[in-house]
Amino acid sequence: MGFLRFFFLFSLFSFAFSHESLNSHVLRRPLIIQYPENIIENQFKESVDELQLQCNSWRFAVETNNLSPWKAIPPECAGYVKDYMMGRAYRIDLETVSKEAGDYAKSVKLSEDGNDVWVFDIDETLLSNLPYYSEHGYGLEIFDSVEFDKWVGKAMAPPIESSLKLYEEVLKLGFKVFLLTGRSEIQRGVTVENLINAGFQDWDKLILRASEDHGKLATMYKSEKRNEMVEEGYRILGNSGDQWSDLLGSSTSIRSFKLPNPMYYIP
Repeated sequence: MGFLRFFFLFSLFSFAFSHESLNSHVLRRPLIIQYPENIIENQFKESVDELQLQCNSWRFAVETNNLSPWKAIPPECAGYVKDYMMGRAYRIDLETVSKEAGDYAKSVKLSEDGNDVWVFDIDETLLSNLPYYSEHGYGLEIFDSVEFDKWVGKAMAPPIESSLKLYEEVLKLGFKVFLLTGRSEIQRGVTVENLINAGFQDWDKLILRASEDHGKLATMYKSEKRNEMVEEGYRILGNSGDQWSDLLGSSTSIRSFKLPNPMYYIP
């Protein structure tokens, strides 16, 4: 038995040695597994597509007011928000909202007393602050009121063209136009200058935050101002704004129109 075991082991050793010598160039190289390029490309595309879906879902939650208060856009969605704001999709969404608002305005039979009102917010509703936000990550940075006020002081915000069209249409139909903004009263001069330069004229009231309004949440502040309109005998038939705080609260309008804005949130 000892001889047979020795012979068997010797035979295995000889076979292994002869096999190694014949294929030594294979065994001495490191083992490399290379996936086909199409597999890697598909996996990358799937991850990009998944991120696109997640960011699109996040924006949908913003516009439907389903998110808790948020201070900045998700870092992973920075590119998505930039592409949306600078691309055709944002303009189409703006145009859709304005068209629906215009169709509604034309369908309303106004009273003869001249007290039917359309309320407009200003920032991201009539005037676009995209030149400012393009330099501040499209909402990726935490809002800096000092820097933003410097931008407001330049009175250079361009008009949102579809909103300008709606604004002019509402005026022609006979609505009174009230501008209700979260800007401070001390910014009245530059705000009027900016509005006129952007093509907005002939409004009936421009309401800004007075000193006693500072510190109030936008929903409360704007509700109080609408309450005053109603107490004065006005009927609020339409309201356009980019924030839910422009539209919700008390003394709401018969119809409200939310413009898209995934860059920032104002409670």
